[in-house]
Amino acid sequence: MKVVFYSFTGNVRRFVKRTELDNTLEINETNASEEVTEPFIIVTGTIGFGEVPQPVQQFLEINHEHLKGVAASGNRNWGNNFAKAGTTIANTYHVPLLMKFELHGNKQDTMEFKEKVVNFYENYGTKAVQAY
Repeated sequence: MKVVFYSFTGNVRRFVKRTELDNTLEINETNASEEVTEPFIIVTGTIGFGEVPQPVQQFLEINHEHLKGVAASGNRNWGNNFAKAGTTIANTYHVPLLMKFELHGNKQDTMEFKEKVVNFYENYGTKAVQAY
């Protein structure tokens, strides 16, 4: 499964890099309008008071039909807005919120995410996705 990610501070980039997954695409302001024609999971940070970053919104407007799940990074100091972009994307596009992690995540977060990506089709629908 392709992992598409957006990292405005570098935290999400570090997280995805540590998974050692091969099929990844980093979106940015210049390629956010490109079309992806295969299923993907998106990983993003949260900006402002819980908003989805603009390049992610732009990318999903074009590619949402292939979106299968979302994971989000955030800072727990923001309380209820912690990684809220993930919740917003999951609710908007009716896909599972696979996980939320703080900043660039820890080793366990990385292993959990990789397992969820690698076994996505096996696990989806057969067990509950962690709720936040």
